Amino acid sequence: MAHGVPTTAELAQAVREFLEGEVMSATDGRLRFLARVAANAAAQIERELVLGPELAIAHAARLADLGFGDDHELCAAIRNGSLDDRMDDVRAAVRASVVDKLRVANPRHLRAEDAAPSQPEQAVRT
Repeated sequence: MAHGVPTTAELAQAVREFLEGEVMSATDGRLRFLARVAANAAAQIERELVLGPELAIAHAARLADLGFGDDHELCAAIRNGSLDDRMDDVRAAVRASVVDKLRVANPRHLRAEDAAPSQPEQAVRT
């Protein structure tokens, strides 16, 4: 639920910017490290708020294309071998989901061909 201005994303951005601009530059050692960890967590929250709904829809569509309603069903089908004849489709769907998770968790771990510089998460530093 939106609670007005500032938005949740703007609050996370403000916290991240404070940690990066004020705390990290004024500290060292363990406190600086912890401030970096907190700033990275705030950046991840920002990306989740921006990208999460779109990525959830894409994930659900990939599952539906494979004929499943949720991850549990897909995992069971992989385990019991009923998708062995469609493994290329399964790999593509799972890979796309992992790439989407990295877009939120840490886009620096994406390969160049998976990165989308024009997307909003690229503007959120990690």
